[in-house]
Amino acid sequence: METKQHIQSATPVIKISELDSYKVAKKILFYLVLVLGAVIMIIPFVWMISTSLKTTGATMVLPPKLIPDELNFDNYKNVTEAFPVYRFLWNSFFVAIISTLGQILLCSMAAYAFSRLEFKGRDLIFLVYLATLMVPSQVTMTPQFILMKYLGWLDTYQGLILPGMFNAFGTFLLRQFFLGIPKELEEAAFMDGASHFRVFAQIIVPLAKPALATLAVFSFMQSWNNYLWPLIVVSNPKMMTLPLGLSLLQGRWETNWNLMMAGVVISVIPVLAVYLFAQRYFIQGITLSGMKE
Repeated sequence: METKQHIQSATPVIKISELDSYKVAKKILFYLVLVLGAVIMIIPFVWMISTSLKTTGATMVLPPKLIPDELNFDNYKNVTEAFPVYRFLWNSFFVAIISTLGQILLCSMAAYAFSRLEFKGRDLIFLVYLATLMVPSQVTMTPQFILMKYLGWLDTYQGLILPGMFNAFGTFLLRQFFLGIPKELEEAAFMDGASHFRVFAQIIVPLAKPALATLAVFSFMQSWNNYLWPLIVVSNPKMMTLPLGLSLLQGRWETNWNLMMAGVVISVIPVLAVYLFAQRYFIQGITLSGMKE
């Protein structure tokens, strides 16, 4: 009897041990998949940096080498001497920053109206506005180009910036975040005599920093990497942005891929810097998780 009872009492321990082993194996498999995905995603960036440090002949070697025999840092100097890279950088920075600030301002104000104000037809107008997301941007480029031409904004910063300041996705993103902010906060402010503008500026915007930071990163990346719209409205090399300027490195018969990749590395650094700077605001979103109605 004692032996039988001992076996029965030991059986649940074996089951728990098997369950723990299953959980550990599942977690290991999960992390392996994550590591594999990270390696696949980072290989193009590693190859880009590797190519930017190769000589012209080394880029054509077969089989290709990830680590070049000779590191050529002169590619970064040569690419700045071959083309006005600093001018392209300034144009990209100016266009991306102003476009991002404009998107944040316009999208946040529109999102506040659609989420906190009560007026007739609000939801219908928002649905129509949201439906514009289904229209490809290539469809609207021709009428936008004609409008820029009649306004005389070709080869100008206005033509590069203003069409990108209106973003239905940004309005939708901020509206959904604003809906999660308790209404008691603004009701208390209204009782103290605050206006809608003061509630928007001093209550909603400070609480929406994580969403605003997210929109800022998306907007900056979209504007910084935009190639097609600058290609249409800009013909003067002095007004070219960096992606458009880098296309000049591609020749008709041959391309110096080491110089091209050096220029691409230069163009990637600002985007990484913006993302790393805004990442700390994403963490602040955790502090809002306790604010529930």
